[in-house]
Amino acid sequence: MAGVGSVVGAEVVVVDAPVVVFAVGDEWGRLLPSQRVRVVGRMGAAEAGELKAGVLVVRGPPVVVGGPSGVQDLAGVLRAGLREACDVLPQGARGLLPGLVVGDVSRLDAQVKDDFAAAGLSHLNAVSGANLAVVAGAVVLMGRFVGLPLAARGVLAVVAMGGFAVVARPSPSVLRALVMGTVAAIALGSGRSRDGMAALSGTVLLLILFNPGLAREYGFALSVAATGGILVLAPRWRDRMAVRMPVWAAEAIAVPAAAQAAVTPVLVLMSGELGLAAIPANLLAGPAVAPATILGFLAALIAPVSMELAQLVVRPAGFCAGWIITVAEWAAGLPMATVAWPAGVFGLGLLAVLSAAAWMVLRRQGGRRLTIALAGGSLIAVLIVGPATSTWPARGWLLVMCDVGQGDALVLSAGEGKAVVVDAGPEPRQVDRCLRRLGVHTVPLLVLTHPHADHVGGLTGVLRNRRVGAVVVSPSRVPQRESTRVSAELRSKRIPEWVVRPGTRWQFGSTEITVLAPSTETPIQGQGEGSMTNNASIVLVVRWPAGSALLAGDLETEAETALLRHGVPRVDILKVPHHKLSITHQEKDLWLGSPSAWSRVTGRRLDRTSPGAQ
Repeated sequence: MAGVGSVVGAEVVVVDAPVVVFAVGDEWGRLLPSQRVRVVGRMGAAEAGELKAGVLVVRGPPVVVGGPSGVQDLAGVLRAGLREACDVLPQGARGLLPGLVVGDVSRLDAQVKDDFAAAGLSHLNAVSGANLAVVAGAVVLMGRFVGLPLAARGVLAVVAMGGFAVVARPSPSVLRALVMGTVAAIALGSGRSRDGMAALSGTVLLLILFNPGLAREYGFALSVAATGGILVLAPRWRDRMAVRMPVWAAEAIAVPAAAQAAVTPVLVLMSGELGLAAIPANLLAGPAVAPATILGFLAALIAPVSMELAQLVVRPAGFCAGWIITVAEWAAGLPMATVAWPAGVFGLGLLAVLSAAAWMVLRRQGGRRLTIALAGGSLIAVLIVGPATSTWPARGWLLVMCDVGQGDALVLSAGEGKAVVVDAGPEPRQVDRCLRRLGVHTVPLLVLTHPHADHVGGLTGVLRNRRVGAVVVSPSRVPQRESTRVSAELRSKRIPEWVVRPGTRWQFGSTEITVLAPSTETPIQGQGEGSMTNNASIVLVVRWPAGSALLAGDLETEAETALLRHGVPRVDILKVPHHKLSITHQEKDLWLGSPSAWSRVTGRRLDRTSPGAQ
């Protein structure tokens, strides 16, 4: 934010430098660039070394006192039109396409965002310089098709890029691409040769002179590094590979590989990770970016005139966005899609040493052959030997406990591609990934044992791209926030929400599930915070021909004692409430089966005294 006026007592202070604003409320998301607002808040000094005038902590919503300009108002209409047109698309594409085309990520699914980060596709979450280049290229080709002269094509490209930058709002990468594209368009219009590195260097110099703060932004550094890699490395790699493959295939591989190689040092400094899945993911997703961008931007232009036509145009763009999401899901699910690496200068130095060593090995024919042999052997070991010795999931699996951190997410097999899910963990990503690895696409029954965030927070991860028959919830709805959120989500998906009594029974293939508790009586109050909700957890007994299990939710001592008074069947496996540090005497009475039964159900050996028993 620039040009901020601050009133201190009777004194008015005007600054013409960025001010960081911390605020809460949906009203801020609806503001447009160039709007003037009045707020009440507390102004503080910026941290030493920051290129900012200060930090403003705002109290309450903004009061609009002027603007926006006509251009920004039109840009807002176009963004809103594209958002409405995307309502006809599936959920994932509905959120991704506006972000890909005009930088509107307000409806971007959190799971899609996580998958893109793991797959090295985060630059597609929002509009970037690549999208601007696609629009400019399409306009130049159209001008050439209709026979416009070079000068007219250059002017048309500048106008298209400027309009796109206004609609998409200028991020650092868009600014870099806009200035660089303008330089290239001037060269095109004058008929002079174009030097990509000279244009990039001039662009970086001009932008940093105009806004020195860009020199400290990772987004700008990543954009410049990727462009430099494509300009310097990609042509050489393409020419070398073109000796043994078609030119188009060599270029398709060289461009994402060069961009990833160039940005890797910046990523190491920024996050301490190496993205091994990024190159194949970008290679597969790349062909869908251009048509999605062009068709999406065309839909945004048409929407204010005809929403029906815009929705017709946006459908094929949605297919492209859906393909990109599929690639991201696949890449994020690969083993070692991202590898931890030391962050900071040490990690950068280690990367430089290993890169130099790899170059020394690969520059010789013998080294290349040895590397190919080792890589081929490793690939065979992973793809053939590994699955032959230890498959996941195990054939005939019955019960899986997903790794979701604090909280629970248990999966009970209900047939091929089907499973009953008990709890959803604290957030969507882990439970969705677990269900994907298990091949679950249908959930006939979802049981949410009690409405605490670490058991229901991942609800959208279970619902994502899956058919869910019904959801069973606890009769105790004490934490109103979580209960209300769950109910609203289920209503929006038109999924029935059930409260059931003890004795209710379901049969899914060889899996039989019976409800033991709670009754509809007033839940038992315990000593700790949230104990009433914990004591109202849904308790299930699960039986298979191979054994049985008791899933006790988060019961506390008071509810366990009451459950024992009503009688508990003998079981082989006990899912102990995670609030317990050790198994109590009551819980020992619940688990009376033999260790061999655990082995039959899970394929693992377990002793009563082992930590796994708890």
